[in-house]
Amino acid sequence: MIRSLTAASVVMGCVTVWTPAAIAQQAGSTWPGTQIERQPATINSGVPTNTTVVPRSATEPRGNANLGEITLSAFLTDDGQRIDQGLVWRAFQEQPGSPTAKPKIVGTWREASPSVKLAPGEYIINVAFGRAHVTRRISVEPGAPAQARFVLNVGGLRVSTLVGNREPAPDRTVSYDIFSGETDQQGNRTKVMSGARPGLIVRLNAGIYHVVSTYGDANAIVRADVNVEAGKLTEAIVSHTGARVTFKLVMRAGGEAQADAQWGVFNAQGEPVKESVGALPTHILAPGAYVVTAKHSGRSFRRDFTVRAGETTQVEVVMQ
Repeated sequence: MIRSLTAASVVMGCVTVWTPAAIAQQAGSTWPGTQIERQPATINSGVPTNTTVVPRSATEPRGNANLGEITLSAFLTDDGQRIDQGLVWRAFQEQPGSPTAKPKIVGTWREASPSVKLAPGEYIINVAFGRAHVTRRISVEPGAPAQARFVLNVGGLRVSTLVGNREPAPDRTVSYDIFSGETDQQGNRTKVMSGARPGLIVRLNAGIYHVVSTYGDANAIVRADVNVEAGKLTEAIVSHTGARVTFKLVMRAGGEAQADAQWGVFNAQGEPVKESVGALPTHILAPGAYVVTAKHSGRSFRRDFTVRAGETTQVEVVMQ
């Protein structure tokens, strides 16, 4: 069960086993940020932690005596299966003598398990799987091939939406943003993904995320926290209570709509909700009390109205 943060909404969820093959073609592969994975050094005392060292070989590879070779692989969880598609690997190297400069990218690979040859030195390796990613530092020395194993602790999130009498939302009427579960000192969250559509499987690092689902283009919004588990698919069902409202400016009740009207919708506290222009603008609003204003030919008109969940309404504003 996924807890909703909005009293008027219903959000439910369940988890099922998720494999990368089932969702490899879903979502994009982006690198939203850098998170250094904390793992102990496995080679050479005196080498910093979070460092994988490619060991020196007594026999240098012919033609590549000054290069080190390392094979990269990624796994869903520490004891889970290897990810065999949908990965993007990037190698960065810090700029010597410039601690504030951004690391320079030295290579990008889209193979599941690339074997890369790099000049000796310190590197930052990032692997991205959808919005899930992990970053580690490695130290490369010339020598025989070595292995570097990356554990993403990745899970999947799929959001479905219902409207009205728990019917699926019409196509392209709902979108949602995903934010980090934690807030900074100002109460702000880091945006992980924006404009996602229901039914899309989004690959994320395991953890708690804050989902903001918007029905229409105004204030019909549901917020919820969801917990994404490593190696599993989290299903979240969001129920919206918004209603469709059409506005019409007329000379008399039931008359013809006036073109080029400028509309403003305000909530009961007088805060602006939506602005539009046209003869018959339509918006989806959350249930509640509102005031609408219409400007036409230098004159202004207004009307109070109420929106009830699931009811399609036409609001006429008479020019008096």
